[in-house]
Amino acid sequence: MSLPVAHRRLGRLTERPFPFLGWGEPTAAEFAALFERMNRFVETVGTDSSAGTWSPLADLHETDDAYMVEAELPGIEREDIDVEIGNRELHIAGEYKEREREGVLRHNTRRTGYFECRALLPADLKTKGVTAGLSDGVLTVTVPKAQAAKPHHVEI
Repeated sequence: MSLPVAHRRLGRLTERPFPFLGWGEPTAAEFAALFERMNRFVETVGTDSSAGTWSPLADLHETDDAYMVEAELPGIEREDIDVEIGNRELHIAGEYKEREREGVLRHNTRRTGYFECRALLPADLKTKGVTAGLSDGVLTVTVPKAQAAKPHHVEI
């Protein structure tokens, strides 16, 4: 059994794709106007103080006793990291400072500037027992659970 085949006429791609909208091929002036609008948009976003903020890669996992957040912060010093917890929210912030280099930098893909990571934790916490450690570029924050949040087995 053979299936029907749809054939396209040659030259169909050069015709107006949506004639009912009045779209034709864009002109150089239309491209220039589009780029001008995009440049203005990028400039307005760039003036915002939070425009340079980025979020590091992070994992949140739960054990029986605590919540653990592991955030990748390679090359960032301990003094440049701030960890706060309050109202069930863990907030990790800081700044990755650009290193001074000799010569001309030819290629750069590393992020620099302010970073921020927020995690909303799902249960009551012991904020007094929170610990944080930085090892091999990974920040590990451990937030212990309150006694009421821990599941416990009831004998029948």
